Amino acid sequence: FTVVIKESCDGMGDVSEKHGSGPPVPEKAVRFSFTVMNISVPNKNGSVRIFEEAKPNSELCCKPLCLMLADESDHETLTAILSPLIAEREAMKSSELMLEIGGILRSFK
Repeated sequence: FTVVIKESCDGMGDVSEKHGSGPPVPEKAVRFSFTVMNISVPNKNGSVRIFEEAKPNSELCCKPLCLMLADESDHETLTAILSPLIAEREAMKSSELMLEIGGILRSFK
């Protein structure tokens, strides 16, 4: 099967508290998220789409992986925070999914 995933990294703008006396933090936030766009299974005539996200740009279907207080233009901070997520994504590309289907263990790459 094939799974298509959309990743996004969006600045969320000003999220500063307008009251209180907490520690100073950056006034901007960044959200790194993903959306499962579609899942298809190959067959003799090409492939059959078994799932397709109807509203791919909706916040309801975007699953946040990381919310951080940082300025989206601060590339050093973004790189430091997102590097483990990117490494995990690369590892997933060569991972193996094992499912039991009808009592038989199946392996998918």
